[in-house]
Formats: sequence, C-alpha cells, structure tokens
Amino acid sequence: MRFHVPLKLSKSRTLKITITTLTLCTLLAIGYNYTHLLLPAELNNGETPVKVMQEPPFQNTSKTNLYHDKRKGNDVLLTLVRNTEIDQIVKTIENFENNFNSKYHYDWWFMNDEDFTQEFQERVEDAVSGRTKFIKIPEELWSYPDYIDRKKADASRKAYSDANIMYGDSESYRFMCRFNSGMFYKIPELENIEYYWRIEPGTKFNCEITYDVFQYMRKYNKLYAFNMALQEDVRTIPTLWNATMEFLEKNPRAISENNLAGFVSDDHSNSYNLCHFWSNFEIASTEFFKSPVYETYFDFLDHKGGFFYERWGDAPVHTLAVSLMLPANRVHFVANTGYYHKPNRDCPPNDELRDALHCQCNPHNDFTWHKYSCVHKFFSLQNLVRPDSLEHISMVYPTIFDTIMNPKN
Repeated sequence: MRFHVPLKLSKSRTLKITITTLTLCTLLAIGYNYTHLLLPAELNNGETPVKVMQEPPFQNTSKTNLYHDKRKGNDVLLTLVRNTEIDQIVKTIENFENNFNSKYHYDWWFMNDEDFTQEFQERVEDAVSGRTKFIKIPEELWSYPDYIDRKKADASRKAYSDANIMYGDSESYRFMCRFNSGMFYKIPELENIEYYWRIEPGTKFNCEITYDVFQYMRKYNKLYAFNMALQEDVRTIPTLWNATMEFLEKNPRAISENNLAGFVSDDHSNSYNLCHFWSNFEIASTEFFKSPVYETYFDFLDHKGGFFYERWGDAPVHTLAVSLMLPANRVHFVANTGYYHKPNRDCPPNDELRDALHCQCNPHNDFTWHKYSCVHKFFSLQNLVRPDSLEHISMVYPTIFDTIMNPKN
C-alpha cells in the first residue's frame, strides 16, 4: 500500500510549485539515497542476504567489541526493571536462559531510574549465563522536559484517573513511555550497542528459540522485530495520529517506499486503525532510532506534549515510525516463541511444530492468530506465508527450519 499524506495547497502556491518541480525532482534524484533515512537500500522480502550494498549496515566505530566471538555484533538483552521486581525478573531470566540464551550467552543489561541494590545484582548475576551490566538512568532522561506545562500534565493525569484508564494517574508510567520511545538509546552505556532485545520482568518464553535472532536480523538486514500486535486504547492517544500526519506533511521524504502503511491505516491515511507492535517484546537496531528521521520525529512528538498531556505509549510511537519510515522487508516477525506477557500469549497452533520446539503452552489460548490480533494483517498485507507450521516455515524460512530440525545443543 502506497502511503499518501493529504496536502492542501492554496492556488497562490500552485504556480510557484509548478515552476520549481523540475529542479526539485533533479535534486531529489541525486540526493535520495542520502536523505532517505540515511539507511541502506531496500532488500527483497524473505531470507535474501544483503548483496548490493556499498557498506555493511553497521560499522562499529568502538575499539572494543563486547564478545570474543567475532561473529557476534555488539548486541545485548535489555531490561528496564525496579529492585522490587527481583523475583519476577529472576524467573524470566531462568526461563529465557533455558529456551535461548544458554546457547548464545549474550550479555544482559539492566536499567533503573534508581540504584540497583546489592541483592538484586547478585541474584541476577547468578542467573544470567552472559555478563551483566547495571545502569542507572540519568535524571534528564527520566523527567519532564522544560517545555512541558506541569499544571496541564497534572490535570491530565487526574482526568485520565477519573476515566479509569490504566496507569491514568501514573507520572512514572509517562516517564517510562517517553524514555522507551526516544530516550533509552541515549544512555551513554548504549552508545556502541548495535541491536537490543527488550525483555520485561514477568514475561515467559514457553517454546525453544532455535536460532540466533540477532545474527538472523543482521544477515537478512532486518532493523525491527516483533512477535505480537494488537490494538491500542484510543483514549490514550487521541491526537497521536494527527500529530504524526502533521510531521509527515512537513517532512514527506520521511515516508519510505514499500512501507507498512496498510498495517496502521485501513483508509489510506485518514485514520489510525490502532494496530501496534507490542513493544514489551522488541528486537531492534539502535541505528534506526538514532537516525535523523526518527530523532526528528520523536522531537516533534515530544514538543507536542502527548506523553504527558495524554498517555502516549512507546508501542504506538515505535509502530508508526517503523510502519511508515522503513520498508516493509526490514521488519521481522519472530514466530513461535511461546511468548507470554499478561494477558496475552503466543502458542503455535500446529501440533508437530509445538513438539519440535518443545513448547509448554496450550494452543487454545493463543492470541497471535486470534481474530482480534493484528499479526494476520502484517502477513496478508504483504502476501506472506504464515510461519504457523513446519511445512510453511520450510517454504519461506529455510534457515530457521534448519535450526528447528537440527537444534544447537
């Protein structure tokens, strides 16, 4: 679906635009590859490795690599967590280690707006097979920017609380959503991190993940990955879509060709259908979020004040950016992980596939392919085969199929 931002031009401007069109088209043709996100050219869908690129998608300028294994990039598991959530995160770590990280030993970094306790650090270090890092978030990344009207923000929280909207009265929740939307990658410790895998306390992975997802994304030049998608509560984001359209009207070159606009709008950009990637599971390139187009978009939203005057979440913000500003084939769906985050869970519907992945879940509780899930839209929009059986996986994801049939010990 080609995405168009409706533009209203006055008659007085029409002649001027007509005169300059040829010149602008020439300049755009010359400058397109540089201005378009400052990211590599588009690739084909599926498992098509990068063949035509002048340089790798990532060039780590740091003199220090995180891992002795040179095949690995500077990729980490990343968790925002409080000291009081120690029991939940330890259970999540043990579960994730059992189903993925015990094979790959990626470092796991933890962020908190307060100092981590000694008990927290010791228990977590004992559970993680890789190394750990404990990061205190700088206050300027977890607070109000100067341009926010505090009284207006206070009144908004009260109104949201009176309306019984989840986290409506929470100030810290709004700090968190703003932080996850456009601040986390600015932490000094993350300066040289290339990919991160966001994992939240209390989540579970009830199937074995048989392939190195970081390496898969790097090999096939994916910049964003998700595994659940659903609709947002419209009451939390009443002006987010219009703000995004305003930004794109002012910055039309931010819109990617062959994007996922049909994932977020069913009526050619007139409205938001509320579908979003559930970002509590998120694997992404920091380079996308550090790109000029995303930084400009986030700054525009931040000055609108919707993180505080409404209750904008990082999930719809990331989704709108990824869906409209990246080519569709740069987005990867991480299927069949048995992921659980209250209240939703993933569970492969196919018996043979569940057995092969040693899943411990009930397919009758699966939300991934439920009629209220937005995942099916991601596949139907691109005419992609759903990875919901071993046969289908073998057809379109042969690399992943091979790891399922020949798992790494």
